[in-house]
Amino acid sequence: MDVYSEIVQLRQEGRRGALATIINVRGSIPSFETAKMLVRDDGSIVGTIGGGCVEADVWQVAKEVMRTEKSQTLTFNLNENPKYDTGLVCGGTLEVFVEPVLPIPQLYIFGAGHVAHALYKTASLAGFEITVIDDRDAYANRERFPRAKEIFADDYEKVLAQLAPSESSFMVIVTRGHRDDMRILRWAVETACRYVGMIGSERKFIAVEKELVSEGVSPEKLKRVFSPVGLDISAVTPEEIAISVVAEMIAVRRNSLTDLPHLSWTRKTHEAKSR
Repeated sequence: MDVYSEIVQLRQEGRRGALATIINVRGSIPSFETAKMLVRDDGSIVGTIGGGCVEADVWQVAKEVMRTEKSQTLTFNLNENPKYDTGLVCGGTLEVFVEPVLPIPQLYIFGAGHVAHALYKTASLAGFEITVIDDRDAYANRERFPRAKEIFADDYEKVLAQLAPSESSFMVIVTRGHRDDMRILRWAVETACRYVGMIGSERKFIAVEKELVSEGVSPEKLKRVFSPVGLDISAVTPEEIAISVVAEMIAVRRNSLTDLPHLSWTRKTHEAKSR
């Protein structure tokens, strides 16, 4: 089984993994420099870097690399650590580089107006694959969104039934109407997607949140919604709004340690309600 083709398939499926490569060898080891092992997100592996305890240790680190999305370099001295003694005539040192294999981030844009179009252009430059959904074919079409992965021009409820976002997906809700925003958000918070953003003011989100909670939606699920969407850069034009939203998505995608303004506002809002 080819490691490279497995990486391609893994990314196409929206899954993640970690690729371990032997990058340096000194002395005798039970493998060779450039040997590779792919660890999938379900723990299964493709390829080998020699087996034994070294491979078991790398497997454990691979799970951490998947979680943090940060590479690690490991050094193993087969002479000094008795657990690596497998009875083979091996006494060398090797270095293993473990790097994350991440899915191509998928962005679902609900709405196809001016902000959505600017968001599509900006997010495309940032490496997102984009699906556009609107109930108007005059807006949601290949002429306006030539590089979109998919375009749906149909009733939102019908389209939602066809979508299967993964945990690496992003969603931004920018429809032309309050009602459409709310019904899409109701569906979105029940998915496993990584990011849900909805355009509008703080007042709008509080009103929407109150309505959805009254319908039985868990307040905990609504805590993760980014609304007002985008970093606070006093954006006004569709292009400026798009930049602020994409910047926020990148911060989430890269696991930024910076406390995003949305999260601070959300915590304060929910803490105030619980008093």
